Amino acid sequence: MGTKVNPIGFRLAVQKDWRSKWYATGEEYTNNLHMDLAIRKYLAKQLAFAAVARVTIERAWNSVRVTLHTARPGLVIGRKGSEIERMTADLQKIAGDQAVKIDIIEIKQPETDAQLVAENIALQLERRVSFRRAMKRAVQTAMEFGAEGIRVRCGGRLGGADIARAEWYKEGKVPLQTLRVPIDYGFAEASTVYGIIGVKCWINKKEDAEPQNRGGGRRPGGPRRGGRRGDAGRR
Repeated sequence: MGTKVNPIGFRLAVQKDWRSKWYATGEEYTNNLHMDLAIRKYLAKQLAFAAVARVTIERAWNSVRVTLHTARPGLVIGRKGSEIERMTADLQKIAGDQAVKIDIIEIKQPETDAQLVAENIALQLERRVSFRRAMKRAVQTAMEFGAEGIRVRCGGRLGGADIARAEWYKEGKVPLQTLRVPIDYGFAEASTVYGIIGVKCWINKKEDAEPQNRGGGRRPGGPRRGGRRGDAGRR
């Protein structure tokens, strides 16, 4: 049996950030933790079809700021802001009458967001689409939109089989052990008539920064060491 580590928690100290940003001790910590769970459960139920990838909760003195990363901001806001006003009022009741503010950040490319890709595959599995077709289409679309690599894994009673199994597709480079590589991870569950099918997705997005020179090699454009004897004479 292998020990599995959550890919987001594994990269927290390097390139990922916390999804709940606050500090508390004692009984206050317990209350805040259960409050965060209730807020996330409420938002997952209300925004099930709004393509919400991440929910970030920040706490200041007697106030809560909730940031929604979504690919459909118009569906979250509603007509003339009616939906977001209703959700703000409900979240204030959950937060114990604390001031709640909801911020919305639009995801420009949902095709390269791992959580949205996993939820899209799970939605297709619930609609009885072939799991191979759904996985291959997701892989092809992500690569067309500029991903460096993608890996998709589905586990459960695939195709209604009696014995559960897992199948996965991979394309491009997905180095999971290199922490500086920007790996995005997403997980979703598909509730089918045969049972629950888990969908995991890893997407390698392009690296913005140039890799640092770790030493040991020659500098670009510099003199070459250890050349053949007589090279200087030829020059």
